Amino acid sequence: MVRLDSIGMDYRGCVQFQQLQYFVAVAETRHFTRAADLVHVAQPSLSQQIKALERELGADLFLRARGNITLTDAGEALLPLARRILADADTARHEVQELAQLRSGRVRLGATPSLCTGLLPDVLRAFHDRYPGIQLLIEEGGSHDLVRELARGALDLALVVLPLPTPSPALTTVEVLREDLVVVSSPDAPAPGRGRTVRIADLEGERLVMFRHGYDLRELTVAACRAEGFEPVFAVEGGEMDAVLGFVRAGLGVAVVPRMVATRSGRGLRVTPLARPGLHRTIALAHRSDVAPPRAARELQRMLLER
Repeated sequence: MVRLDSIGMDYRGCVQFQQLQYFVAVAETRHFTRAADLVHVAQPSLSQQIKALERELGADLFLRARGNITLTDAGEALLPLARRILADADTARHEVQELAQLRSGRVRLGATPSLCTGLLPDVLRAFHDRYPGIQLLIEEGGSHDLVRELARGALDLALVVLPLPTPSPALTTVEVLREDLVVVSSPDAPAPGRGRTVRIADLEGERLVMFRHGYDLRELTVAACRAEGFEPVFAVEGGEMDAVLGFVRAGLGVAVVPRMVATRSGRGLRVTPLARPGLHRTIALAHRSDVAPPRAARELQRMLLER
């Protein structure tokens, strides 16, 4: 049984955990039959539990019109709290189920695509070798998306780029590394710059292969170009890391990427360092401040920090 005093609704009973599951399912599908299928229960039983939940809270949670289910103000207020309670309970269940020597359990880790390509493979291999029974669930995304997923309890840990796009006092961050950025180009095209290094100013007029909007490297590169007084020219834009590297190999343009990515995935590419002071980005490991990560996640955190 779960009490929800913090939502500010007048009620005298207790809300059942199962009712919150059904409520979230309806809120996400906006359909009672599809929600019932999602949680593997008969639709009449789900509807009865939703009505019981509304009676307990003393407020309607849904506006029910033919073919159109929408949340009321009370439903909108309850939804993020319900999601958080369900996520925390799921984390607690997995924490309790872990055996003494981490022979079972899971870690939900978020990371930017470049870190999935550069930093994580070796660390995850070492972790898996040590704890083969731990399930690793990886979510790729930009820092903004990962912070949101952390806040709602969908991730245990996330590797994000500092500073955070929307700083949150509800998150704890620990700096992991400061990585250099380099310029990659096709060996069949003229080398950017005039020597063994490239200045940001040398990229003026160069056709850049650019990441999609919301990608940390996109914002960093564009800001550096503008600081030098010019707007970058894009040959192609909108890709993830693998696509960007592939476009550069094909000679479509040059790109600014982390050194570790260029080292690991740079076959068929020319890698040129940026002239000092160059470009850098700071990577941090983040988790919610109000909930300790599960034991398996704490062990992965330790290995990442050692790395």
